[in-house]
Amino acid sequence: MESPPYKTVLSLGRFKVRKLQSGPPPDQANGAPKGPGESTPPPQPDSRQAEETDPPDYETTIDATPCYEFYAHSVPAGRTRKNRPSLDMLRNASTVKDKGVLCYSEHGGVQHPDTWVLSPSLEGDCGWSCEPGHLGSQAVPFLSTQVRCMLNIWGVILYLRLPWITAQAGIGLTWLIILMSTVVTAITGLSISAISTNGKVKSGGTYFLISRSLGPELGGSIGLLFSFANAVAVAMHVVGFSETVRDLLLETDSVIADPVNDIRIVGVLTVTVLLGIALAGMEWEAKAQVIFFIVIMISFVNYFIGTLIPATEEKQSKGYYSYRGDIFVQNIGPEWRGESGSFFGMFSIFFPSATGILAGANISGDLKDPAVAIPKGTLTAIFLTTLTYLAISATIGACVIRDASGSLNDTLGSINATGDCVGVGCGYGWNFTECTVAGTCEYGLANNYQTMSLVSGLSPLITAGIFAATLSSALACLVSAPKVFQCLCQDNLYPLIGFFAKGYGKNKEPLRAYALTFMVAIAFILIAELNTIAPIISNFFLCSYALINFSCFHATVTNPPGWRPSFRYFSKWTALFGAVISVVIMFLLTWWAALIVVGIIVVSLAYVTYKKPDVNWGSSVQAGTYNIALSYSVNLTEVEDHVKNFRPQCLVLTGPPSFRPALVDFVSAFTKNVSLMICGNVAGVSAQDVGSPGDEHVKWLNDRKVRSFYSLISAGELRSGARSLMQVSGLGRLKPNTVVLGYKQNWQTDSPHSLENYVGIIQDAFDCQIGVCVLRMRDGLDVSRTVRAHGECFCYGLQPPPSPQLTPFSAPLQGDNFKVVGADEQLETVFQAKQKKKSIDIYWLFDDGGLTLLIPYLLTRRKRWSHCKVRVFLSGQLTNAEEHREEIQQLLSKFRLIFPFPVGWLIGLFLWELALLSCFPPRSLPVVRKGACPSSLYMAWLETLSRDLHPPVIFIRGNQQDVLTFYCQ
Repeated sequence: MESPPYKTVLSLGRFKVRKLQSGPPPDQANGAPKGPGESTPPPQPDSRQAEETDPPDYETTIDATPCYEFYAHSVPAGRTRKNRPSLDMLRNASTVKDKGVLCYSEHGGVQHPDTWVLSPSLEGDCGWSCEPGHLGSQAVPFLSTQVRCMLNIWGVILYLRLPWITAQAGIGLTWLIILMSTVVTAITGLSISAISTNGKVKSGGTYFLISRSLGPELGGSIGLLFSFANAVAVAMHVVGFSETVRDLLLETDSVIADPVNDIRIVGVLTVTVLLGIALAGMEWEAKAQVIFFIVIMISFVNYFIGTLIPATEEKQSKGYYSYRGDIFVQNIGPEWRGESGSFFGMFSIFFPSATGILAGANISGDLKDPAVAIPKGTLTAIFLTTLTYLAISATIGACVIRDASGSLNDTLGSINATGDCVGVGCGYGWNFTECTVAGTCEYGLANNYQTMSLVSGLSPLITAGIFAATLSSALACLVSAPKVFQCLCQDNLYPLIGFFAKGYGKNKEPLRAYALTFMVAIAFILIAELNTIAPIISNFFLCSYALINFSCFHATVTNPPGWRPSFRYFSKWTALFGAVISVVIMFLLTWWAALIVVGIIVVSLAYVTYKKPDVNWGSSVQAGTYNIALSYSVNLTEVEDHVKNFRPQCLVLTGPPSFRPALVDFVSAFTKNVSLMICGNVAGVSAQDVGSPGDEHVKWLNDRKVRSFYSLISAGELRSGARSLMQVSGLGRLKPNTVVLGYKQNWQTDSPHSLENYVGIIQDAFDCQIGVCVLRMRDGLDVSRTVRAHGECFCYGLQPPPSPQLTPFSAPLQGDNFKVVGADEQLETVFQAKQKKKSIDIYWLFDDGGLTLLIPYLLTRRKRWSHCKVRVFLSGQLTNAEEHREEIQQLLSKFRLIFPFPVGWLIGLFLWELALLSCFPPRSLPVVRKGACPSSLYMAWLETLSRDLHPPVIFIRGNQQDVLTFYCQ
């Protein structure tokens, strides 16, 4: 039987997944060729065969089938960058048939749907437009991350400080230090694995992971700290290498200058050579790491063989006796010595050795498959290196005593022997009492940093291992620091660091960042003291670990749909524990250094928060903010409104907000950080981009530091659009209760229909039980020029544009722009200026619930309005003026409206409530019965009250419901 072109490979109830079979369709296989444009219906012998062979009806749509290129930011070499058809293409483009295949035609061109190519090259994060050279793959995570992590963990501390730490803390506490470090690093490794498998990881390593998880605020600060810590780590490992070279020079009596300066000279020369290797490219650096790894493995074998070789007399004089039970027992407990002789002092020196777990993640941009290489390589490296540290600590503690002189004459039978022998060496015929008591012993675990060379079978191999471990770790840090810092600089979160963002060559190598790292490393190499440098970086790495673990915890708790790590072996509670324990250890090690690190984070966080960089990485902070907002919004719907909590939540009919900045600034002056503000824009029904979010308007509001939403609606006319905004704007309890609009300057010359619409908006607001504010300024409100806006523009009752080509209500579209008259980007208005000692005159003529008093009061709470004098004017009869004044004064006192200056009282006779704002008068908006007052008469009423007044005039009318109270409940 012929093989059908489509075969069902998975069936889920009514739904089936079908796969296209290779080879020609059955008809063509039977020798029935088709001409261009011919089509032969597939045979249908029975219903099942029809179900199996009928292909999807692709010929009735221009939808493109799913493909990798639609989702990827970059594509492999040899493949074309494609873009799926937009909704506009699917709905508006014409389609044609071309040889039986549906094609897409736009602007006269015909293309196959799968060949829509995006013209600009989309670059990935940190500006990488192409994938750099890859070090690893899914099949070989060992060579990519595991070796790199192990080499960085097997650093200077292992060879030169672990025996000394064992002497200070004893085998028991040394194991505790190792296991505590492993707990922190293992939990962090799980968190790194989860984060790194939640999407494609780009260049930037730890900074990239944290910043894309927690956002730029915390990510930027940790990027600075981690880059600096890696640069200092270069110095730490190079100093360890230089110490060994210095000791060799001392043994051969070939000192260059003096022991300290020799470390500096050798260190500077070494870091210069390492810089050259790093600049040669990742391929050379990777080859060097493999060689270093082989040398270290040989040195380990050499060491463990050495522990089994019986000790010579020379080695016994230096404290080595092979495996001895009493030596092991003697070295189990601690024996603290020197200024750093404490548990946490030893921990601070040892912990930098555990920081190598990030070496693989730091080169994430150079890995072919980071999601596989990072988890496997990192966790395996942690496990194997922990075993190594435990084994070396236990074996060397069982073979070497703490103090020995190194003199062959210090035997029990020698003439130098004292009467009372002190120490374990006495049981083996050696008397080191004199140097032990005087503290002048040069050998033993507590005194000789080169003890592993003493124990080994062949000491030069241990020296080679020290060279390999220190140089490999230094090289890894020297490569990591510039790449992390380059990514931080390319994100442009901080000023003055963009210079280091530039990359060179095919792989965008950060040469400038290399130079900076080189200079920082040299500065710390000049310290020339390993025990001083190591604690410095412990807090930086612990802080990084805390934030990595918190990133994993926060992402798991907020649980956004995008949090889908393929690595499942982690828990939010272990991640939280890892974050907390890292912070605790930071302060236990060096509290003042921990405060400095926290201070740096707080300052950088505050700066980025204030600057609000234009980045959007889909961080878990965004997800958390959404969850909190949604939860509170839903909970708020269950709370009944109360007069004590009333806030004027304003729908401001601004049109495009930049057209009427004074209207925006006025409302923002009393709603910012207090209540809801929505800038509403009613666009014509012919607007082509009505569905777009209006990002340019939101950006304008943000640049002006106005906290407002922007809402766009399409309607046939202004009144219907405004009514719809009143009805649907907001969410739950967060919905407008006050409408704010501009005064219609041209009401006398405009068409009757337009005038009816304008007055109708006020009436519609009252119908919806919503208060109204109308702002009038002497020179009008509309200051717009040619600006980007949504479709047709309604003039919102303001003065008509002077351009003769435009009607009062709409303007012709010109692409995405249309012409109206006026607007600079950020025009300063009178409401932004400091008001000094001006006056706010409130004409409280009729009781509207108190909105006429509340809005001016909210203004006086702002700093720039706080010195304004407030005067309240009342209407009444002269016969009872004083009695009325006292009554209102008592009422205001109960309202607790304590204005900055004593309230002045005047009696006048007015027909409407009016609030004059400071040399800005606010007044009352009149309310008339429906149908009892023509629109033109209503506007004449307002015109009489406000014409030719220099200060801004605000007409205010509440909805006759209380917004002020003098009760406590």
